[in-house]
Amino acid sequence: MIRMDSVINLNWSRIRELTEAQITALEETAEALHTEVVQAEVMPRDTGTLQNESTFVDTSDSASGRVSIISSTPYARRLYYHPEYDFQKYENAFAQGKWYDPWIDGVYKEFCGDAFKNIYRRLADL
Repeated sequence: MIRMDSVINLNWSRIRELTEAQITALEETAEALHTEVVQAEVMPRDTGTLQNESTFVDTSDSASGRVSIISSTPYARRLYYHPEYDFQKYENAFAQGKWYDPWIDGVYKEFCGDAFKNIYRRLADL
């Protein structure tokens, strides 16, 4: 009978670095998406409150793998879920309801995955 022994050494400091890089990459991906949406000029805009001051990335649960882009104005939900509204185009030329749809299942649906991958590779030094 042949007996074979193996020894596995885990590099815990590198595993910790990679885990921290995942969290940071997730946070930076959400920030990149927020920036992308603002630059695409698809959020309805009158004074800029919804787009600039009242929309932010919540990273409080990022260690659990969850970040959120939150719009804290009382009218954000109404504007988002009513694409039939006739949005003013003088501030944001492509203002519309459901402004995240192109990044969810539309032409930019690969944006977040690609952004996360690139940011993670940079942070993890891969």
